[in-house]
Amino acid sequence: TIKAMRVGMVDIGFKAQRLAHDFLRLPAKKQTALPPATLGPAPLKEQVIHFINKKMPGGLPKQTARALLDIEDADYVPIIRDPRATSAETEAVFYFPGCGSERLFSQVGLATQAMLWRAGVQTVLPPGYLCCGYPQRGSGQFDKAEKMITDNRVLFHRVANTLNYLDIKTVVVSCGTCYDQLQGYQFDKIFPGCRIIDIHEYLLEKGITLADSIDGAGGGGYLYHDPCHSPMKLQDPMKTVKSLVGDGVMKNDRCCGESGTLGVSRPDISTQIRFRKEEELKKGEAALRATGRVPAQGDVKILTSCPSCLQGLSRYGGDLNNGLLEADYIVVEMARRILGENWLPEYVAAANAGGIERVLV
Repeated sequence: TIKAMRVGMVDIGFKAQRLAHDFLRLPAKKQTALPPATLGPAPLKEQVIHFINKKMPGGLPKQTARALLDIEDADYVPIIRDPRATSAETEAVFYFPGCGSERLFSQVGLATQAMLWRAGVQTVLPPGYLCCGYPQRGSGQFDKAEKMITDNRVLFHRVANTLNYLDIKTVVVSCGTCYDQLQGYQFDKIFPGCRIIDIHEYLLEKGITLADSIDGAGGGGYLYHDPCHSPMKLQDPMKTVKSLVGDGVMKNDRCCGESGTLGVSRPDISTQIRFRKEEELKKGEAALRATGRVPAQGDVKILTSCPSCLQGLSRYGGDLNNGLLEADYIVVEMARRILGENWLPEYVAAANAGGIERVLV
């Protein structure tokens, strides 16, 4: 089912949307230049143009993170660790990747795992693909959401009982929406005394920052989009981001317009939101170039910490005054700068070469 949905949505749906954007480029450009006001849903013809007026991201990973690591079997709990640097007594964390970081933008889930590998901890993943239940709850399907939450909690209790020798005290997430939903799971009763923390705050705790980059250049010039559902809760998110990537990062305000499923359910409203965000991006671009950290005609990179925002920001690629806008996750940029350009295939190869233990649950 997961593979079929991924093929339908990413391989077919995203490509079809991008082709439609190219075909209807002129009316789409007119619409985004000055979005019409709406009172109630827009006419169907306008809705179609609203839906395709900015391109969906392309070049996504061909496989999910679990498929690459051969850990799709829901009967087994994967424990990922560097066998050369860890033992059974090494600190263990439970990583809940969520749908966006595992099924859609699998590079985010893999980068999180790779940086936890770098941090020298054991990473326990849930058995099989799981959704936290937030999308169902947010769309009003409360009974379905409650069933998913209950099923997940029962499964996590089984995992905790099976792996009680690991004494897990930390639940790591890479999505703010998952963070908000998991707060209601009562994890302190599943893994006694545990806490929930975002991967970026966890890496900062471990002292892993871009100061460790292999090129020795430290942080560069970036924009940062703080999601509406920010996963960073311990302090002001910008303080954490600057500590991770350096003082050359500048906050870029306003919602990206993706807002979970808003871009699909009300693309007309998304178009209006994106109009204002595009203005903010151009302001941020000018301010960033003025610092000299980004060349006058060079591309600009904007970082975020939300899978939905990553999708939304990817749609502004050609909207700057000069150069292209490249959207990425903080943890992916850290993996690239610290572990090297080939971090993904190297991590997958290392994990598959004896770095994964599968425990029957």
